Amino acid sequence: MLIEVGLRDLSPGGLILVRIGSAAVVLALVAVALRRTRETARELRELAVPLAVAGVVTTAVPFYLIAWGQQAIDSGTSAILNASAPIWTALLAAAVVRSQRVTGLRLVGLVLGFAGVAVLVGGSSAAGHGDVPGSLAVVAAALLYAAGALYVGKRLAGRPVLVVALGILIWATVVALPLGGASLVTAEVGWESAGAALALGVVATAVAYLLYFGLIEAAGASRAILVTYLVPATAVVWGVVLLGEPLTAAKVVGLVLVLAGVALGTGAVRPRRAASLRA
Repeated sequence: MLIEVGLRDLSPGGLILVRIGSAAVVLALVAVALRRTRETARELRELAVPLAVAGVVTTAVPFYLIAWGQQAIDSGTSAILNASAPIWTALLAAAVVRSQRVTGLRLVGLVLGFAGVAVLVGGSSAAGHGDVPGSLAVVAAALLYAAGALYVGKRLAGRPVLVVALGILIWATVVALPLGGASLVTAEVGWESAGAALALGVVATAVAYLLYFGLIEAAGASRAILVTYLVPATAVVWGVVLLGEPLTAAKVVGLVLVLAGVALGTGAVRPRRAASLRA
């Protein structure tokens, strides 16, 4: 919803620059407040390469794709498509780790999830052919979220959460600066769009990244990314109630299929008998 409001006056590039840049400033101030400036700076230098890769894959590119896609689709559809990230995580994990191969209910879940994505993209096609690229951009962002979560879980495991979150945001800001900075120079931004962009940066990125990368460290990427369960239903409600977005049949069916696919595809839901046998 905040992305939708921010895009009223800001370009996708300008919006993500304000979002990522303000988040990086907040976490830098946290490092100063905790008197960890010197240690944080040293670890940021040591981890420069993996942090740069993670900054591009987990933040700069997917943030831009979502903002660009939401120029054509509404916030509810974007959130539901974004909720396919755990499905991509399960699929990528299965491709990398043989023991994670997808069979049984997990395979059914992947099929359901992809069916939900297809319903939403098809609904976008019915609304207008210009909406399909927007939908596919958000799906691509979800795929990058999945790849990024697995990468962070493997390459940055055991590192301080503040260092990981701040480093990723610094590199993402560097990547976003050329395109976003150029658009901000000529932008005329109202208080609603500015407030939405700053709220995205301070709350939905700075605070959220500390929590999210902490979850990846504590519970693993496949479990941490299940937080996307919370996004689509609430986003649909806010979009309908506050932004006047339509509640279409494709949106409802897509939401049900994607969430059911995530539940089964990630192993979050298991048959009672199998669970008791494992216990």
